[in-house]
Amino acid sequence: MRDGIHPNYREVCFVDLSNGFKFVTRSCANTKETVKMDDGRELPLFKLDTSSESHPFYTGTQKSVDNLGGRVEKFRNRYGKVAR
Repeated sequence: MRDGIHPNYREVCFVDLSNGFKFVTRSCANTKETVKMDDGRELPLFKLDTSSESHPFYTGTQKSVDNLGGRVEKFRNRYGKVAR
């Protein structure tokens, strides 16, 4: 393989800013900050706004449009009877 043409693929610590959840995976993400892990390693730090620990879809707190005031049912009643 040629030198200098491949991205810097390394272990990176991702942290969810909404709840502090951390996970380590390999990535090419560019970072300027580092974090000291519990096992003594110092890894590049990438900050996330949301992750699987805080996203409503994965936490089970997502609300379905069908349950929000019957808007979908009102739409179906009004426009569902249109002749095709």
